[in-house]
Amino acid sequence: MNPLRKKRLLIILVILAGVAIAVGLALSALQQNINLFYTPTQIANGEAPADTRIRAGGMVEKGSLKRSGDSLDVEFVVTDFVKSVTIRYRGILPDLFREGQGIVALGKLNSDGVLIADEVLAKHDEKYMPPEVTKALTDSGQLKPMNTEGAKP
Repeated sequence: MNPLRKKRLLIILVILAGVAIAVGLALSALQQNINLFYTPTQIANGEAPADTRIRAGGMVEKGSLKRSGDSLDVEFVVTDFVKSVTIRYRGILPDLFREGQGIVALGKLNSDGVLIADEVLAKHDEKYMPPEVTKALTDSGQLKPMNTEGAKP
């Protein structure tokens, strides 16, 4: 083989190896930072992984909010009207957080099936609901599907 062709082939192989390593590292980083959404039913059925950061959402059950008197610890129950999951959070809840409204919490499940949240997101007005929560409630039959114009059928 011609020495010039050998050199070109070696350069191409080194470039391909570098690209493969870069793609592998990028995929590894994405895999570690992905937060999959789980409904309370999926969590109660054991489909959600323990000790992995996940997103869980649903409606906050009325009367389930318990605040600690001497700290920022909060505990509440989120439901998709089929099953429920308890969420514990330490911090200040969003201003729009209310019982009976949709939320999404980010955190890890402990061994008892309780979500230890490090972030709680509340809807920004009374008509908005996170898409994942809307889909979960529609699938459970608790929410009527909306048509494309946003009016109820």
